Amino acid sequence: MPASSRNQNPTQPDDGTRQLLQWGSSILGSGFLAAILLLTVLGGFSPTGASTNTGWFALIVALACIPFGSLLLALGVAKWFRNRRIAQDR
Repeated sequence: MPASSRNQNPTQPDDGTRQLLQWGSSILGSGFLAAILLLTVLGGFSPTGASTNTGWFALIVALACIPFGSLLLALGVAKWFRNRRIAQDR
């Protein structure tokens, strides 16, 4: 199916806003899930780091996914507001 027929508003091109929102929220959610699992199931962490090997992995995932997912989600929200403002001006 062509991208233009998938778009809900055929007057605006598919600029990737939906994908930014989806990927940003899923990456951010993965980071929060890893942090919650680290604190509850995987032994927690101390000032010197995590207490188990899987805890270290969860800490690395959380520390990578939370900032990157936040930036993607912020960019998606900004593009969504911009697209909304452009659509109102028409």
